[in-house]
Amino acid sequence: MQWDRAALLQSTLFVPLHPVIFKLAAGAFPTLADLNALLDLQSTLITVQSGRRLKFVEQRVGRLAFEAQYEPLCYLTGEVQTRKDNWHDLLNALVWLTYPGAKAAINARHYSALTSAVPEISSGRGAVRDTNTLLDESGVIVVYADEGLAGLLQHFQWTELFWQQREQVKTTMDFYLFGHGLYEKALNPYIGMTGQGLLLAVEPVYFSWTAEKRRAHLDSRLADYLANPKHCVRTRELSPVPLLGIPGWSADNNCAGYYLNTAYFRPGRNI
Repeated sequence: MQWDRAALLQSTLFVPLHPVIFKLAAGAFPTLADLNALLDLQSTLITVQSGRRLKFVEQRVGRLAFEAQYEPLCYLTGEVQTRKDNWHDLLNALVWLTYPGAKAAINARHYSALTSAVPEISSGRGAVRDTNTLLDESGVIVVYADEGLAGLLQHFQWTELFWQQREQVKTTMDFYLFGHGLYEKALNPYIGMTGQGLLLAVEPVYFSWTAEKRRAHLDSRLADYLANPKHCVRTRELSPVPLLGIPGWSADNNCAGYYLNTAYFRPGRNI
């Protein structure tokens, strides 16, 4: 897919990234220099949790020592390896620029798991790394001020949530794509596109704030949430969200019949 800044700025799914996309040139796929220039424009210096300043660098190749591998290198030096003309890596960089605190927290969780004296054995990467990778790649942040609506989402009550409670969802819930792999899928949205939702409760006043204030609050909340070692330790903590069912996210979801597609709006899972 060619770089099309105008199309991205018109997409509802890309709204969280619009402020940084707007600063990029329209004519050519962004380069490392372009991304690092955006870092220089930030009002607050972006660092990883080791204190090192963030920088986008070319991907290293070949057999690498531990310290030169992706997550350790990022944590120890602040360097985020980024491939040239690669949508996946570009979108990762744009999420770093949008939610730097949350991204640094995920990187710190990976580094901690990799250097832990007690390795996990539930999978090749371990449950903590699996969960944080899932959030990093496919996460959607679900902000809510109504516990009832959050319960409908967690219990897969899609018709009641997205259709019967449609107006309430519009005023007391927000959905933000977070995972850069999910943003890559959003370049060409399709029925079946599903995010892994991390639910965060907020006060109703949140929905009266400016978009910038919401973004900063959300980044801070996510960073604090992920800093707690009791959070994001198993993948079942994340709730599936059929993204094209969210009111306003698809031109086709303006009728109740849309939500009868149980292959997409699945009735539930075994806990």
